[in-house]
Parts: sequence; structure tokens; C-alpha cells
Amino acid sequence: MSQNMWTAVDDYFVETLLGDDVVLRATLQANIVAGLPPIDVAPNQGKLLNLLAKSCGARRILEIGTLGGYSTVWLARALPVGGQLVTLELDPVHANVARKNFERAKLTGVVELREGPALESLAQLAKERIEAFDFIFIDADKPNNPGYLEGIMRLSRVGTVIVADNVVREGAVADASSSDPKVQGSRRVLEMMGRDPRLEATALQTVGSKGYDGFAIARVKELN
Repeated sequence: MSQNMWTAVDDYFVETLLGDDVVLRATLQANIVAGLPPIDVAPNQGKLLNLLAKSCGARRILEIGTLGGYSTVWLARALPVGGQLVTLELDPVHANVARKNFERAKLTGVVELREGPALESLAQLAKERIEAFDFIFIDADKPNNPGYLEGIMRLSRVGTVIVADNVVREGAVADASSSDPKVQGSRRVLEMMGRDPRLEATALQTVGSKGYDGFAIARVKELN
């Protein structure tokens, strides 16, 4: 098995099941032109997020880590008429690129981008006592994943689905002695999910055009 094979299979999946999408292609191209890091989800991963959000009937979605908004577009397209997505981004350059991508995708009024440290934005959302989110995607700086999980539990309801991306770290997540803060952040959020009686969770390893990684998925089963 090799990276070339994983990428070829992903390309086949995308061609066979997704086809070309002018708006999404333009979003990725705009991110490249702006010099954003090439860490967007793969197209088939974006579609998975879209299907998961649709499957749980998400009307309100929260995303932590916007980058250029590629995954945001996938998630926003899962919303019904009147739905809303709130996305949190620290970097003002990334946020500016994302806003332009949202305008091109005709998502103005559907997507609200909040700029600044996500932990602070989560605290502000809780302070505002906004309606709970139905689907939450965590894809930001990994060392802060435990704090993100704590923050989003105050913004969830019974039935909220939570997806945390990039938790495998090319297998390093199994190494308790790792000094990598990204690995330790991933380990801690997985351990929190596993011991929190309010959650039921699992995690999957993946290979594809983005290499070897994986994601965790949890469901809020109670709030008390």
C-alpha cells in the first residue's frame, strides 16, 4: 500500500460518487492562491460531513476552525431552509478568504463567521444563551481540543453529533509518551469522550489523499 494508491482510490471515489463541483473547486483554488495551508478536508470527507449533518437533521451547525471555508461550504449545504452555521476562525487572513468563498457560494446569511480565539468565541456563544447546535465539527489547533470539547458541551443538546478531525496523527495517538502537543491534545480529547457519561463515542482510522489519519465521532446522550 502507498500514498499514491490511497490518492488514486480517493480520486476514483470522488469521480464516481461526487463528480465536479464548480463552487467547491473555486473555493479550493482561492485557498491555494491565498497561500493557505493545504489542510482542507478531502472532497469525499467533505461529503461525509455533509451526509452526517443531513442524517441527524441538523438545523444548526457549529464549526471550530474555518481555514478558507471549504468544509464550511460542505456543511452549510446540508442545512435546510432557515438553517444556520456558525464557524470560528482565529487567523484574520484565513477569515477574509473564507468570507469571499462564502459569498461566491451564495451562503451570505446562512454562515456566520466569528473571528478570534475559538475558546473565547465558545465562551461568548454560551454567554449569549443561543440555541443549541445539532452538529459540531472540531478541526482547529489540536492542543486545544480538550478545551473545545468542554466548551461545546455547553452549546449542545441531547442528540447533538460531534466530529473531531485529525485525531490519529499518523498513528502517534497510540504513543502515550509522545511529546507532540498535537498528539497529546488528541489523546486527551479521546479520553474525555471515553469517560464522559454524557457521551457515546468511537473513532476511526482513515487513509486517502490526505494521508493516514482519522476522526472521532460522538453523540450527546444526556445533559446533567
